[in-house]
Order: sequence, then structure tokens, then C-alpha cells
Amino acid sequence: MRNPTSNPTRTPTAGAHGAAPSPAATRAPRLSGLTWLVWRQHRAGFWTLLAATALSLAWIAYQRAGLVHHLTAEGWPGSSPDRWLEGMAPYSAALQKVAYGLGFIPVLLGVFLGAPLLAGDLENGTAKLVASQSVSPGRWLATKLGISALVVIVCTSALSAAFGWWWGPVRNESTVLGWSEGSAFDNTGPVPVALALFTLMGGVAIGMLLRRTLASMVVTFLFAVAVQVVWQYERLNLGQVVTVNTTKGVSTDAFPRLPHAALQIDQSYVSGSGETFGWSTCVHASSQQACLKKLDIVGWSVDYLPISQMSGMQWFGASVLLALTAAVTAFVFIRCRKRLV
Repeated sequence: MRNPTSNPTRTPTAGAHGAAPSPAATRAPRLSGLTWLVWRQHRAGFWTLLAATALSLAWIAYQRAGLVHHLTAEGWPGSSPDRWLEGMAPYSAALQKVAYGLGFIPVLLGVFLGAPLLAGDLENGTAKLVASQSVSPGRWLATKLGISALVVIVCTSALSAAFGWWWGPVRNESTVLGWSEGSAFDNTGPVPVALALFTLMGGVAIGMLLRRTLASMVVTFLFAVAVQVVWQYERLNLGQVVTVNTTKGVSTDAFPRLPHAALQIDQSYVSGSGETFGWSTCVHASSQQACLKKLDIVGWSVDYLPISQMSGMQWFGASVLLALTAAVTAFVFIRCRKRLV
């Protein structure tokens, strides 16, 4: 029997206390205030970066599927590398091309995102307007840098993970893509993120000092290229060189066998007393064997870097870059607090 006191027209309530949900409570979270303003101001650059990253991730996933299909058809991973390496030329070329393109990302981020970030506001007078508002310059600067850095971290981290995932099945084969080359070393692990952030903040600092967008972009380009050159030169110095000596002569069969995928740095002769001589020491001697015997050469001395050091080298190099990034960021904040306009 129906309760006469019931109200058939009463609608169900959503709240614990019978309160109907307000439109604000059901609305999806949205940016507001200063965060919304900064995003809107630079939304073209942010959306371009996010869209390019999404397309790159899709392309990498497609290429990896082709690589794995080829390897599986050749019996990978159980078969010998000599078998599936025969048809690797197209896949190796694709890895190299994509890695080459990814290597430009830190430069592009510094020039087109970092340099105009403050230089544009200082040049067109937006910074003066900010200084006259209730928002403090420090908060304004922190929001601009924070959102920019977050977008860069998300995009470069995703690309780093995707490229490492693609390269993973053949990472131990230096004939495909050597781990010590910039193509692999600079596009995997924490290195892409650290390089991008350092170049980005370098561009911000340059724009803050020059206060002109075009000039800042040109100088930032030179700065980013210089960073890449120095990084290429110092990359191998991040590792601990391993040395192996032999005492069984200097014939081809006596040459030490290095670990798989190890990068040979140098090779030389070693004498019975432990002294080393360059491998070309006796090249111009009338009798090479007599020269080697005179120097009491007993074997080889070979310096190399094993692939097992790659991750440690990447994190060490990234920590140096991040420390430099922190120093540049602190300089930007200190400078802006003293002179924003």
C-alpha cells in the first residue's frame, strides 16, 4: 500500500543533506586567475608544442611496430643478431632521422619559447602593466616560468620515454645506433629534459637582459648551439673509463675482448714494467718486431666505456644541467625583483 504522505513528484537529491548540486560543482576544473592569463597569452606556443609531441609519439609508435615485426620475423630475440641485423638498414635510418630531429628540440624551445617569454612583455609594455597590478612580480614570473617548464617537462619526458622504448630492442647493437652517440644518449633518459630546461631558461635570461624579442631569439640560438657543442664534447667525460691490460703479446688473437656494445676509447701497447706506448709507436721503424722487443712490449692496454654506465652518465650529466638551470632561474628572479621594467 502506497504511503499517502509520499510525494510522487519529488526529485532525488544528490547531496548527503538533500542539497541539490550547484552548476559550479558539476563544472569541470578550469584554469583561472593568473594561471589562465599566462596560458592564454602563450597558448599558441604551448598548443603547438603539445600537438607536435602527440604527432611525434604516434609516429614513433608506428615505427616501433614495424621494427618489432621485422625482428620477430627473423627469430628475435632468440636468434643471433647476425641474422636479424641483415635487414636493419631502413629501421636504423629511421632511428637516425628521428633522433636527428629530436636533437633540435632544445634549440627550438630556447629560441621560440624561452627568448620571447619575458622579452615580449618587456618590449611591448605588458611588464609595466603587471607591475601596476596587485599581483606581485615574483608571482607573475613564477607562474610564467612554472607553466612553461611544466609543458616542456611533460613533452620532453614523453618523447624521451617513447624514443627509448623504440630503440630498446636494439640498444645493444652499436651498428644500428651506438649508445654513446648523441642520437641515443641525448634523446633518452633524463638528458632531453635537462637540456631543454637549461636552454629554455637560458633563453628567458637572455630575453630579460636584452629586452628585445628578435635580438633575444638570435642570441638564444647562438647560446643553444654553443650548449650543444660543449655537451657533445664533454659527454664521454661523464663516465669512468675502464682499462684492461694483456700480457700475451700483440698479435690479433691476443687483443682483449671487450664487453658487448662497449665503446673503445683508446688502445696502446703495454711493456713488462707497466709503461704504455701509443699503438703507432713502432709504425715507422725498419723492423716493427725489433722495435717492440726493444721496448719490452708484452701486450695491449685498452680503455673503454661499457654500456652499463650509460644510465649513470645520463643522470650525472642531467644533474649538472639542472643545477645550472636552477642557477639561471635564481638569477632571473633576483634580477626581476630589482628591475622588472
